[in-house]
Amino acid sequence: MSLKPKIALLSVFVSAGLLVAPAAQAAETGRAVDPRPSTAKLAFELHKLAALSHGRIRVDQIGRSNEGRPVWAARVGHGKTRIQYVTQQHGDEPLGTPAALEFLREVGVGNSAWARKLLAKVTVDIVVRANPDGHERDWRYNYDPDATPEYGEKGKGYDINRYHDPAVAPEDNPATEAGLIQRRNAAFKPDIMVDYHMQGRYRDANGREITASTMWPTHPGVKPSDVDFAKQIAVVVQRSIDGNGGYVSQYPGGDYQGIARNGYGLLGNGSVLIELSLIPEREQQQIQDARASMLAIARAAADGSVRTVDPADAETIPPRGPALPGTVEEAHEAA
Repeated sequence: MSLKPKIALLSVFVSAGLLVAPAAQAAETGRAVDPRPSTAKLAFELHKLAALSHGRIRVDQIGRSNEGRPVWAARVGHGKTRIQYVTQQHGDEPLGTPAALEFLREVGVGNSAWARKLLAKVTVDIVVRANPDGHERDWRYNYDPDATPEYGEKGKGYDINRYHDPAVAPEDNPATEAGLIQRRNAAFKPDIMVDYHMQGRYRDANGREITASTMWPTHPGVKPSDVDFAKQIAVVVQRSIDGNGGYVSQYPGGDYQGIARNGYGLLGNGSVLIELSLIPEREQQQIQDARASMLAIARAAADGSVRTVDPADAETIPPRGPALPGTVEEAHEAA
């Protein structure tokens, strides 16, 4: 069945009240989540959530990839504080995408008092799977066989997360999907921007395995006040994931202005990177940790508590140590 008939059938079910579930069921985290939904399934799930939300979740196609696949964004809430999440800029780093679906399900479906209060305070915009062509190939880059990139691989494509330099206009951006994110960010004007990636398996200095890493802008041109705000967000991330059973380290990221956390930090966003570790036996929990971080950031922004965090606490987040023995160390440049 094609996507359009599926959505039409879904509308009939919603009209009949057959798919409306209580908020507690919609936010259930004990069930298994598809960690790598197909391109078609992702579109279907987004439109299903929009239908189940009775308009609270708005889904938009913000453009198309180089191969013509839709790049989707979903927006929920109507509050003054604006938060943007971006998932799967690297096609082989998928787990932020199902986490975004779970976040949307939790806050947008049902009509609980806490969700109504949250969505009155914040507006959350999510670019869900920024790199559908890379997802299809299970590789890092977008798809551009004519690419001769500074960052990427000739004949394969561009590393999207190196093409967010504020000095480069979206229409001049050689990485098509990065230009789409630039446009969405410029139109939305978020206060907070969080970019979800994945990394290899690492441990800390004492041998404990790290399940996720985070980092704030490190480009010297980012205003100190914006760096402090990003550090406050990073502490919220750490506390939420650690509190969910994970273990967060600092990510040893680079200073290049084209990296999203630096580029959007230069634009004044509270810009943070989250890297989920590739731990196959913990995959479902990794998705739920990412979902927990999305919810914690939104809540802390809504009630203002993020601004009460001491930015210096970010420096106490433990550094990421060596790769776990027997695993392949991350081969890419720092994100």
